[in-house]
Amino acid sequence: MSDHYYSPSPGVKNDRRIHEEQLRGIALKFMTDAGVFSKTGVDYGTRVLLNALELKGERSVLDVGCGYGPIGLTIARLAPESHVTMIDVNERAVELSKENAHNNGIKNITVYQSDVYEAVRQSTFDMIVTNPPIRAGKEIVHRIFEEGYELLAPGGTMWVVIQKKQGAASAEAKLETLFSEVIEVTKDKGYRIYKAVK
Repeated sequence: MSDHYYSPSPGVKNDRRIHEEQLRGIALKFMTDAGVFSKTGVDYGTRVLLNALELKGERSVLDVGCGYGPIGLTIARLAPESHVTMIDVNERAVELSKENAHNNGIKNITVYQSDVYEAVRQSTFDMIVTNPPIRAGKEIVHRIFEEGYELLAPGGTMWVVIQKKQGAASAEAKLETLFSEVIEVTKDKGYRIYKAVK
């Protein structure tokens, strides 16, 4: 269990590496490490999500399961007027996100170690974005949807990327029980991007 990217303290030996990425036309450098999600570079699902994402002046954005920071830091760079909060249960991922924000000169972010939404329960957000930890199980993924709904401002949106073979249909069905509108924004190589509107 200690070697899963969704455990609080990965036990696997460090293997730090820098990856240079182009995300939404922005050049970013990410330090990655063993014991975090997609340590070999930004995964395809994250790229599809970022390319589909519509930013419309949201003031507060939450990146759930931020890993080493590709989603949250890209949004923070694209929308400098917004504040992006990034959370992950994995302490190694949290430290990497902070380091990557610093190294890319991104200041409009806050990063917390958090078991699902524990660290941000008193906050409200205009947008929640997540590439959820599918391997942590459906219960955790559904908690991200349910508890995230409660933290969204009226009219707020939740953006989710999920693979068809990893439960996209059940995720969409769950979102539809919570949100007033659920749109499949795009699909690409088996990945589905959902926008759920409160």
